[in-house]
Amino acid sequence: MNQHVIVTLTLNPSLDRTIEVDRLAQGTVIRATSARLDPGGKGVNVSRALLANDVPTVAVVTAGGADGDQLVHLLEADGIRLGAVRVAGRTRSNITVVEPDGLVTKFNEPGEPLSRKELDAVADRVLAEVEGASWVVTCGSLPPGVPTGIYARLCEFFTAAGVRVAVDTSGPALPAAVEAGPDLVKPNREELAEAVGRPVDSVGDVIEAAEELRDRGARTVLASLGADGAVLVEEEGVTIGEAPVAEPRSTVGAGDALLAGFLAGGARGAPALAEGLAWGAAAVGLPASRMPRPEDIRRDIVRIHTRPDLGRSLIA
Repeated sequence: MNQHVIVTLTLNPSLDRTIEVDRLAQGTVIRATSARLDPGGKGVNVSRALLANDVPTVAVVTAGGADGDQLVHLLEADGIRLGAVRVAGRTRSNITVVEPDGLVTKFNEPGEPLSRKELDAVADRVLAEVEGASWVVTCGSLPPGVPTGIYARLCEFFTAAGVRVAVDTSGPALPAAVEAGPDLVKPNREELAEAVGRPVDSVGDVIEAAEELRDRGARTVLASLGADGAVLVEEEGVTIGEAPVAEPRSTVGAGDALLAGFLAGGARGAPALAEGLAWGAAAVGLPASRMPRPEDIRRDIVRIHTRPDLGRSLIA
């Protein structure tokens, strides 16, 4: 396998239906202006973004029921190299409603439990794909009943196989994974605050919280901050950046595009952060959960700072 292949793992993938409306008003009949169905889940989106930019990737997903069949069909139609693990539960469906100003309302199903046998099958499938791979990216929410420490266990498993591991998850699964020493974690502002148990209201707060996660075990922290950009905290120091979007269409999948761009850009330092910000901004400018292609990405809008204003308040 090519050394630059990036393997993604999504334990709780979805079918994502995105509906654009003129205005969302509760208790009324609303006519959609457009609708789109995409394969969803954080790891799936990372693979979609990588593939759109000619970066080799394999997406390992669970798939169950008719919705799981449709998920597999959509991914194969996109040309993604796929490792689908059949499971007993039905693959979930999510609905996203987008208003003209980019305001997003999401309805996410929880997904269905995975058995220990199914989890073992997933780990085996990833391990079968990682020979020679550069990264394994474990992403997304956990289905109900799946142990909080599953990403930590997988991190230890894949690290022992000599593969770098990135984790993008939320809730108790994030601090548990951090303890296992992943090479990279990518929390957003809310996830970062939850992981350290205190508000994150300024750039200085982000850096302090990221350093705490590094003290606990994570080697690098890439904190995505929406319109406030992103903060990269690694052994070499702190780098921050922004990529303003003049006309936002949808924030769905923007953090996943950021992570994909960062990994594609080398996963270290200002160049990788700049690439990630450019991909993330491009995703915000696209409808639904479309992932950006090379022609969508504008690197000239990215601003990188190595001397952060620690007191700057976050607006997003």
